[in-house]
Amino acid sequence: MSEENNLSKWKGPIEKRNTGRKHGSKNKVTQNIRKAYQDLVENNLDNMSQWIAQIAYDDPKQAMDIMIRLSEYVIPRLARTELTARDGEDLFKDLKFNFGPSVNDLEGRDQSTLPPADIEDIDA
Repeated sequence: MSEENNLSKWKGPIEKRNTGRKHGSKNKVTQNIRKAYQDLVENNLDNMSQWIAQIAYDDPKQAMDIMIRLSEYVIPRLARTELTARDGEDLFKDLKFNFGPSVNDLEGRDQSTLPPADIEDIDA
């Protein structure tokens, strides 16, 4: 190895190494903040239910959005996984789906699946 590579791996004198927190140990400040936040949430669960109910009364969509965002702290989010072949190629590059004609294509659809013409449009 060259002398330059040896210097880049140098970690200091042996007596000065291993003087910090052990690898994997938790930061005390972070632990205290997490505990305080957990206590705050646990002590306000009933209030939070009331608050969300109040929001839902005026705007159900916003209440559902809040519930979904809060659930991310309880239910872990699943990571997306990309599947590739051994050579790195996309496994599904030649996969095609045929779902039939478009729902908007009245000529190409089976007429027996269409609603009767005498039913009025609800939105009209």
